[in-house]
Amino acid sequence: MKSPKQIVAHLLPIIEEVAEGLGYSIWDLEYVKEGTEYYLRITIDSEDGIGIEDCEKMSRAIDPVLDEHDVIEDAYHLEVSSPGIERDIKTDYHLSVCIGETIAVKLYAPIDGSKSYVGVLKDYNDELITVDDKEIPRKAIAKMNIYFQF
Repeated sequence: MKSPKQIVAHLLPIIEEVAEGLGYSIWDLEYVKEGTEYYLRITIDSEDGIGIEDCEKMSRAIDPVLDEHDVIEDAYHLEVSSPGIERDIKTDYHLSVCIGETIAVKLYAPIDGSKSYVGVLKDYNDELITVDDKEIPRKAIAKMNIYFQF
């Protein structure tokens, strides 16, 4: 049986091809178990934004392709969604497109007395991200996302 990471690695290029054919890009792809249920979550994006119709279109297009490739042995739920306003930031690509955006960073343990920071993403490298004037080790980050004040 393949691990969730292996499944994602195998499916990513297949799903990207379908998404690109429809004019979308893949923001995130994950295969997770929650309780007794498995979920394949595809998060799509486009320059024009993503609506429910886009999610339905991608779901209909990818479903037969996933059946054809038959990589996932267990029963699973397919979810297609947009990244949303407060999209998660997980990869270098995400960081690159979020330079100049206000982000929220949650840490595993406090740094300088705080476990969370909100500020403008200025820079990043393999080891650190810079939020305003604060350098934060990437290995200390539990979660990052775009910060939107309602």
